Amino acid sequence: MRRFLRSLRPLRSRLWRCVAALAGATAGALVPGGIVVGGVALGCGRSGPAHERPEASRSEPTGGSTSVGGTSVGGAASGPALVAAAGSVGVVPAATPVRSWTAGITALERSGEPAQLSDVRAARNEGYDRVVFELRGAVPGYHIEYVDSPIRDCGAGDVRTIAGDGWLEVRLYPAVAHTEAGAPTIAERERALTLPILRELELTCDFEAVVTWVLGVASPHRYSVLELNDPPRLVVDIEH
Repeated sequence: MRRFLRSLRPLRSRLWRCVAALAGATAGALVPGGIVVGGVALGCGRSGPAHERPEASRSEPTGGSTSVGGTSVGGAASGPALVAAAGSVGVVPAATPVRSWTAGITALERSGEPAQLSDVRAARNEGYDRVVFELRGAVPGYHIEYVDSPIRDCGAGDVRTIAGDGWLEVRLYPAVAHTEAGAPTIAERERALTLPILRELELTCDFEAVVTWVLGVASPHRYSVLELNDPPRLVVDIEH
């Protein structure tokens, strides 16, 4: 009988660790092991050293934290998650969603004060060309799609000749590309390019809180959209 009672001691000790873990959860404490209470990783198993997995990184031309917007968009991990592995507890990043590429329409509705466009730039990256729309305020709503020629401006309706055999229209709203005094915030509103896909960028509208740019491309390729912070930016990547 004594031998039987001694054999129960490890089980009793493990049971007490479970009770301690449950009690710690109410106080927001982490206890090593392998159960989850209220979204917090806790445990009753054998304890082990905490581990941390390095976060996935992706080079961006101007840095900043990544968030996701739009209907056809993917992005980087939104933040770390508390995860318990067998025999250990650590803080690891949440899984990175797969970015979505499309040749269709991407749209996101937003309201509020108009954002002011402060810079537009383009560059070649590995596997895609990138256009960055930098803003003051916040990233506004947007509507992005390939359009047919002829391309017309939104004022007088004049036809614009834009290089390429495909035209990706990026419409931002509410947004402006001028100051309160009417001075343009983007000096270069027509820009010829010699990137693998991009041939030209041209502003076709800055009227009634709508700003539209048309990206002339060698041919219509799939694209992807990202929102970045600090400063606010809308990024459009076009596959090679």
